[in-house]
Amino acid sequence: MTYTVCIVDDSAVMRRGIRSLVETDDDLEIVGEAGDGDEALVRVRETEPDVVLLDVRMPSRDGLSVVRELSELTHVLMLTFSDEDDVILSALEEGAVGYLVHGTFDADGLGAMVRAAAEGIGSLSGPALAALRRGRSGSGAPAPGRSRFDLSERQAEVMDLIAAGRGNGAIAKELFLSEKTVKNHINQIFAKLGVSTRAEAIVAWLGTRTES
Repeated sequence: MTYTVCIVDDSAVMRRGIRSLVETDDDLEIVGEAGDGDEALVRVRETEPDVVLLDVRMPSRDGLSVVRELSELTHVLMLTFSDEDDVILSALEEGAVGYLVHGTFDADGLGAMVRAAAEGIGSLSGPALAALRRGRSGSGAPAPGRSRFDLSERQAEVMDLIAAGRGNGAIAKELFLSEKTVKNHINQIFAKLGVSTRAEAIVAWLGTRTES
C-alpha cells in the first residue's frame, strides 16, 4: 500500500532534505509541498495526502496556527527543530498525531513513523516523548497509568525507543545490548502490553491515537 505525503516547511533546502528521506521508502509518495500554513491548506485540499509533515516556525501562518484545520483534513505529523515543551504539547492538543524533532531519527525511522501516522497512530521522537511525559504527569515522572504495564526499567527504556521510531539495531546500539536481547525484551513487552505489533505497542504505551 502506498501512502501519500505533503511536506510543509518554509525552507526549500529542508523540503529537499525531507523529500530525499521520505523517497527512500517505496511505500511513500510525495504529492505536494508548501512553504507556510496558508499554502499548506491549499495544497492539502488539492492533493488530499494521507499525511502532512508540518514545520512549526514559518512566516505568514506558522505550523501551530494551522494544525487544527489540517488535522480535520488529514493526519498531521509535526517535523521540526522546535523542541520546547509548550510547543510540543500545543501541537498535540491541537490535533497533531505525532511530533518529530530533526536529528532524532533516521530515514528508516521516519518512514515507519509516517506510515504509522497514516493509520492514525502517534509517534514521538526523544524530546517530544519527554515533553509528553512531563505534561501529563506534571513532573519528570512517567505519565499516569503506564505503571499498570509492570515493565522493568530496561523494558521501559526499550519501549520508549520503539515509540521514538528506533529499529532493533538502533535500540541495541543505544542501550549497548545485542539484537537478540532486544528481541527478547520486545517479546516480553508485547506480552505485558497485550499487543502483537509495534504500532499497537506504541498506542498502548503513549495513549496517543487519533481517530480518523
